[in-house]
Amino acid sequence: MSEGGKGGNGRDSYDLIVIGAGPGGYVCAIRAAQLGMRAAIIDARETPGGTCLNIGCIPSKALLHASRLYEAQKDLSAFGVEAKAPKLNLKAMMAYKEESVEANVKGVGFLLKKNKVAYRHGRARLVSAGAVEVGGERLQAPHIVIATGSDPAAFPNVKMDETRILSSTGALSLSSVPKSLAVVGAGYIGLEMGSVWRRLGAEVVILEALPRIAPGMDGEIARHLGRLLEKQGLQIRAGVKVKGIAAGKKGAEIAFADKNDALFVEKVLIAVGRTPLSGGLGLEALGVKISARGFIETDEACRTSEEGIYAIGDVAGGAMLAHKASEEGVVLAENLCGIKSALNREAIPSVIYTHPEAASVGKTEEALKEEGADYKTGRFPFTANGRAKVNREAEGFVKILAEKGSDRILGVHILGAEAGLMIAQAVTAMEFGAAAEDLARTIHAHPTLSEAMKEAALSAEKRALHM
Repeated sequence: MSEGGKGGNGRDSYDLIVIGAGPGGYVCAIRAAQLGMRAAIIDARETPGGTCLNIGCIPSKALLHASRLYEAQKDLSAFGVEAKAPKLNLKAMMAYKEESVEANVKGVGFLLKKNKVAYRHGRARLVSAGAVEVGGERLQAPHIVIATGSDPAAFPNVKMDETRILSSTGALSLSSVPKSLAVVGAGYIGLEMGSVWRRLGAEVVILEALPRIAPGMDGEIARHLGRLLEKQGLQIRAGVKVKGIAAGKKGAEIAFADKNDALFVEKVLIAVGRTPLSGGLGLEALGVKISARGFIETDEACRTSEEGIYAIGDVAGGAMLAHKASEEGVVLAENLCGIKSALNREAIPSVIYTHPEAASVGKTEEALKEEGADYKTGRFPFTANGRAKVNREAEGFVKILAEKGSDRILGVHILGAEAGLMIAQAVTAMEFGAAAEDLARTIHAHPTLSEAMKEAALSAEKRALHM
């Protein structure tokens, strides 16, 4: 590996340059440094962590946690706890969110320094397959990784002013609870942020063009999740197409494509997905192939069409998830250092952090039906789980899809408290090619919510013990 430093031509030289300091980029740089590479990372933000830590995963989970605690305090009497009605201090809650972000960002900064990864603040542009310009400097490396992530997708002919019409970024920083909030898009961002502001007192309506919420999730899970969210006070209107949104001084008016009526709300959150940040990097001039939707085209090894240039995370398409980006970064760094490494894209979990949570890995039942697969289903409701009943969090169920004959697990879908934690067991099982019988024979501690996983596996062979 290169020792780096200033070369005779005055250019900084590295083994690896990563553009983008999000979960994909910083993990890639750190793993490369662990393996002996001299690595540098460039980001337009002064602080590392990308969208996830600064304006995405971490602040949204902070507000989800805080708002859940606030809501839970309202009904402690069921547990024999008498307490005064909680009072919302939104300013303090937002301060807690910012402190959470700062702690995580500083943690990443520490890790970069610990591993001797150089951090450069500025906008990067590739000038050749082995050179990057940032802040008037030219950096060189034989390997350049694009990990620039994504931005909130815009809605046609609608400007997100972050006052009346919000992106997910604006929805994380409101100074007061809106009386009413319309969320356009019922994916994980829309459902999570809608849940936050509903808990804090807003009247929230979710608008989704598709026939159901949570596109991509198993349909049975999505239907049950929708019913539970409606019980919590969220209004869900699926199968409606928004034609336009007009902001005014007192609110925003939403017009629908196939209806004469309109909806007037104080604020609107646009949550219709995310778009890759592949522009302005000089990629087109180098011949790097980019799809019509702006994703950088890569092979299974994260290589682009140009030698020495790679792409990982949201900008490379696929599941737009932080943990997928991180794992791609690890796999790429290891392969560059001669370690054979691969990412199992069939075992990438996804989680919607509402309450209850919805978590999924592998094939949905709809996908299996479309493929004509010969499969069996095991289900177990949390109403039959002792710990869930004690906690009074018995909504939802575990669903396991396994191949008939081989019994190999094809997909696992969970709706319930701590589903995001429980799905890890299913991911591990699928990584090792486990059968449903393997989960059924695994001893689970009692009493735990995870016992529902064992029972669902038993149910696949119609021999659940507690149902």
